[in-house]
Amino acid sequence: MTQTTSESASTLPRGTLILVGTPIGNLGDLSRRVIEVLAQVDLIAAEDTRRTRQLLSYLGLHQPLTSYHEHNQASKGLELIEKLRSGQSIALVSDAGMPCISDPGGRLVAECVAADLPVLVIPGPSAAVTALAGSGLETERYAFEGFLPADRKARKARLQELQKELRTMVLYEAPHRLKKTLQELIALGFGDRLVALGRELTKKHEEFLRGTVQGLADYYDTNEPRGEFVIVLEGMTALARRLPEHPTVTGRSGSEGTPSDAAAAIDLLKQLLGQGMSVKEAAREAATQTGGKKNELYALAIQIQEIELGESQ
Repeated sequence: MTQTTSESASTLPRGTLILVGTPIGNLGDLSRRVIEVLAQVDLIAAEDTRRTRQLLSYLGLHQPLTSYHEHNQASKGLELIEKLRSGQSIALVSDAGMPCISDPGGRLVAECVAADLPVLVIPGPSAAVTALAGSGLETERYAFEGFLPADRKARKARLQELQKELRTMVLYEAPHRLKKTLQELIALGFGDRLVALGRELTKKHEEFLRGTVQGLADYYDTNEPRGEFVIVLEGMTALARRLPEHPTVTGRSGSEGTPSDAAAAIDLLKQLLGQGMSVKEAAREAATQTGGKKNELYALAIQIQEIELGESQ
């Protein structure tokens, strides 16, 4: 059985992969524990060794560096596993924030688990959580989406999935794609959704822009996006409470046989699932009672079940 250790940096365990969260902008967010760990490890595996070298220089450290990124993770992972087996302690860092979260690392962690090698996590800043906390949108439940696919077909499919997402959504976006993403969201019926854009978080020019998707798209018609963005987007549950008669949540885009109140449909599905019905049975019964589309209610029931299962664990 692989053991996860939480020992302090002063007793840094040997042969351990240590995931180290680094600042997403403001170097003042470096914790003492992060500095102690980076000073003691035998090797630092970095997404970009040039950027990490700048961080180490700022800290006055000279630890050995090696690259670990999405293009070499297969071969480099084997090399790092062997070093860990020999007793070396290795820190894994990304360019900014937490490794494995829209950054390389997940594969290496899985390989360590399979090899029965310990993994230690030193938490640090996260752009997703920072933006969510400052968004003003619901934070009790959220879905982290990271970057959307680059492929146009896959991208559209992902956005269509998000149309029925109950929870607040968090996405990453580059400045040169932001306007296109906002227009894609509008084309799929997200125009009236509330959204918060976290820009250059923790940096000198940090700001939050809040409004509707359509409103912020209009703003960027005359203002060029600059800096890295986190998009925090209103989920269907909050939208249904705020605008219960909105076509996006009622499904009344000119067709018949759809729910007149998405919030009520969600509550009904929760009740039916709570009575022990299967997802299929709950969707069929909800469709009968509300006149809604069975396939849409089925998708909602699956999401409700997944959320409730996650909360019970």
